[in-house]
Amino acid sequence: MHTLLALAGALDRMGRAVGKTVRWLAVLLVLIQLAVVVLRYAFGTSYIWLQESVLYTNAALFMLAIGYTFLVDQHVRVDLLYAGWSARGRALADLLGVLLAVLPFCGLLIWASWGYVAVSFRMGEGPMQVGGLPLLPWLKSLIPAMAVLLALQALAIALRCVAVLAGRAETHLPHRGGHGQPGAGQ
Repeated sequence: MHTLLALAGALDRMGRAVGKTVRWLAVLLVLIQLAVVVLRYAFGTSYIWLQESVLYTNAALFMLAIGYTFLVDQHVRVDLLYAGWSARGRALADLLGVLLAVLPFCGLLIWASWGYVAVSFRMGEGPMQVGGLPLLPWLKSLIPAMAVLLALQALAIALRCVAVLAGRAETHLPHRGGHGQPGAGQ
C-alpha cells in the first residue's frame, strides 16, 4: 500500500507542478486581452494573430489545468449527499466515479482525438484565419494532453481511495491531509 501511496504522491507532485506553471497563462491571457482592447479602441487597429492568441492561451490554460483542478478538489460536484458521508463513503463514491466515468471518458477522448490531431500535424494545418497563428495542430494536441493529465490525476485519486477503503489513509483528498504524503496540501 505504501508503494501505491508513493505513486499517488508522485502523480500529485507532477499535477501540482503543471498547475503552478499553467496558472501563469491566466496572467498572460489578461495581458493579451488588454492589448487587443487597447489596440482596437485606442488605436483603431487589431491583429488577427493577437486575437487568436487569446483563444490559444485560454484553451491551454483550461485544458492543461484540468488535472490540477481535480487534484485540489475544485471540480464541479453536487455535494447534496456527498458532504455528509463518511471518508470511506466519499472514497467509495469517488473511486466508482473515477473507474466508471473519468477514466473511460479519458480513454475515449484520447482514442477519438488521436487521429484528428495526427491528421492536423500530417497536413501541416495552417492558421484558422489568414494572418492568424500557424499553431492549429498544437492547439488540437491539447485535447489528448488534457485527457492524459486528467487520467493521471484520476489514477492518483483512485489509488488514495483504495488506501482509504483499506484503512491505510484518513482521506483520499490530498489537500486535506491524512493520507501519508507530507506537504501534499500545499
